[in-house]
Amino acid sequence: MNLTIDFTNLFQLMDMPDGITQNDLMDSVSLCDKANKIFSEKKSSEPLGFYDLPDKEVEHILEYVEKIKSKFDTMVVFGIGGSALGNKAVYSALKAQKTLKKLFVYDNVDPYFLDDIMKAINPEKTVFNVITKSGTTAETMASFMFVIDYLKKTFPKDYKDRLITTTDKEKGFLRKLIKDEGFQDFIVPDDVGGRFSVLTDVGLVSSAFVGIDIKAMLKGASDMRKHCDEKDLLKNPAMIIALSHILYKTKNISVMMPYSNPLYDLSDWYRQLWAESLGKRYDLQGDEVFCGQTPVQALGATDQHSQVQLYTEGPKDKIFTLIMVENYTKDFIIPEVYTDRQEVNYLCKKTFSQLLNAECIATEYALTQAGRPNMMIKFSEINEENIGAFIYLYEAATVYAGYMLNINPLDQPGVEAGKIATYALMDKEGFEKQKNEINQYLNKKKESGNILCLN
Repeated sequence: MNLTIDFTNLFQLMDMPDGITQNDLMDSVSLCDKANKIFSEKKSSEPLGFYDLPDKEVEHILEYVEKIKSKFDTMVVFGIGGSALGNKAVYSALKAQKTLKKLFVYDNVDPYFLDDIMKAINPEKTVFNVITKSGTTAETMASFMFVIDYLKKTFPKDYKDRLITTTDKEKGFLRKLIKDEGFQDFIVPDDVGGRFSVLTDVGLVSSAFVGIDIKAMLKGASDMRKHCDEKDLLKNPAMIIALSHILYKTKNISVMMPYSNPLYDLSDWYRQLWAESLGKRYDLQGDEVFCGQTPVQALGATDQHSQVQLYTEGPKDKIFTLIMVENYTKDFIIPEVYTDRQEVNYLCKKTFSQLLNAECIATEYALTQAGRPNMMIKFSEINEENIGAFIYLYEAATVYAGYMLNINPLDQPGVEAGKIATYALMDKEGFEKQKNEINQYLNKKKESGNILCLN
């Protein structure tokens, strides 16, 4: 593992009316003590199971992958939220570094998206992985129903060999099917929430299948865990990230901006982790707090030309995390052409990575000059250990932040409300009352006179 985390521009922006310093950080040590106390109490008990994942045994995954590697060259994951974003993030990050098998993640019920995937794969060489802990997630179960019907019709003799189920160890609809039909199964742990599950079977099966070294990922996470266990605040990167984001009380938007296309989906994974964990109506005592910081993802250098104008001159309501890759395993040299033209000759013989990293530093400088708090994470290179370390760092930071805010970072009651409404709208038995309430709401909208139908 080799990550460098530069917090300088969080603490030395003295021209900012609400700027914080390292002294401010140390003055808030009581928040850290509180978070550490709760964290320590829960380390070995539900629901902080993510803490032990770096020690996870993965031989069952590697044995399965070895068994099927000659038969399949593509995996399609059916999942949503925490059952999908981690799979996408790891694959996107590492596919540029090595030759991998193909992975598609169907994480929406958009029929156009499904059609695109089915056109892109060779069904003969594809294995499907359905991921849902409960076995009742509407989007994932719709996908499952589609694929099981498709497989039975297309491969009636061996359809069972072409489907993986990743679900609860003991209960749920899929677990019943596993017992009845004998599908290959993997486990969604009871003590690890979906958005923290990328280092479980949920994310490791697809990673191992495509050719990623999952043991190296777990080693990176283990190495980072040692730093995140540090009692000295200034040596604990997860604690600094959590506390600094909380102390900037007027910064209700957190922008993560990797200067690397492969890391863009990692910032998407972060969005769910930060939003779903910290966006809470009630604190641990049941009082209304309406807490949470809105995470936003951006891509450098692309979004220098679409968002940085807002970031440097717009509302001072954001805190920024820039991500840079120091060493690229693949690169291109800008040719020596038009050497007589000063408009472009400064680029000659430079590399694309030099230009991209110069753009990253330029954005850091611009944000700092504009008095916008920012931090920088540098990957020595994009590899399994560094990806595992980054994942663990932000999972720990998220949990620390939740306990500092006196909220539960591990539940998601707002998501459950949406699920219930979906069940009602799709006529699931037992949700008739909710269906009636929603119909009344829709009728009021129609009667409001505020809907324009344009032909």
